[in-house]
Amino acid sequence: MSRALVFTCSVAIVLACALPAAGPAAAEPSYRVIVHPDVQGAKIPRAALSSIFLKKAPKWGDGSPVLPVDQSVRSPIRQSFSNDVLGQGLVEVQVYWQRKMSAGVTPPPVKPTDEEVVAYVASTRGAIGYVSTAVPLPDSVKTVAVTD
Repeated sequence: MSRALVFTCSVAIVLACALPAAGPAAAEPSYRVIVHPDVQGAKIPRAALSSIFLKKAPKWGDGSPVLPVDQSVRSPIRQSFSNDVLGQGLVEVQVYWQRKMSAGVTPPPVKPTDEEVVAYVASTRGAIGYVSTAVPLPDSVKTVAVTD
């Protein structure tokens, strides 16, 4: 039996619990989204994920901070994630953050490797990041499926 949990943020984020992973997509992304194990749910809508990484959705439903972590701008995984989730290339995302920083909003921290993203997410309550599909994941993080 499944139920949906609704996390309120600047936008609503819906994570469906105990649902099987979605079937194969037309083009599988080269990344997977990981969260700290305390984050509830197994799925996240692409639009909500975009809001999180653009810091438009600052809190999970329990009121705890959402703490996104990015990969290096040199990472092909970040390029893929930015295009697929944010709908923007890296240059457009950098311009976005330059404008936001002038208004006092800081971008997510950047980790140079998949392993450092995994370590950050594992050790930071409320954290969410993305890593290569090839990187092995420890039990200290969990994967969430991105839905449309």
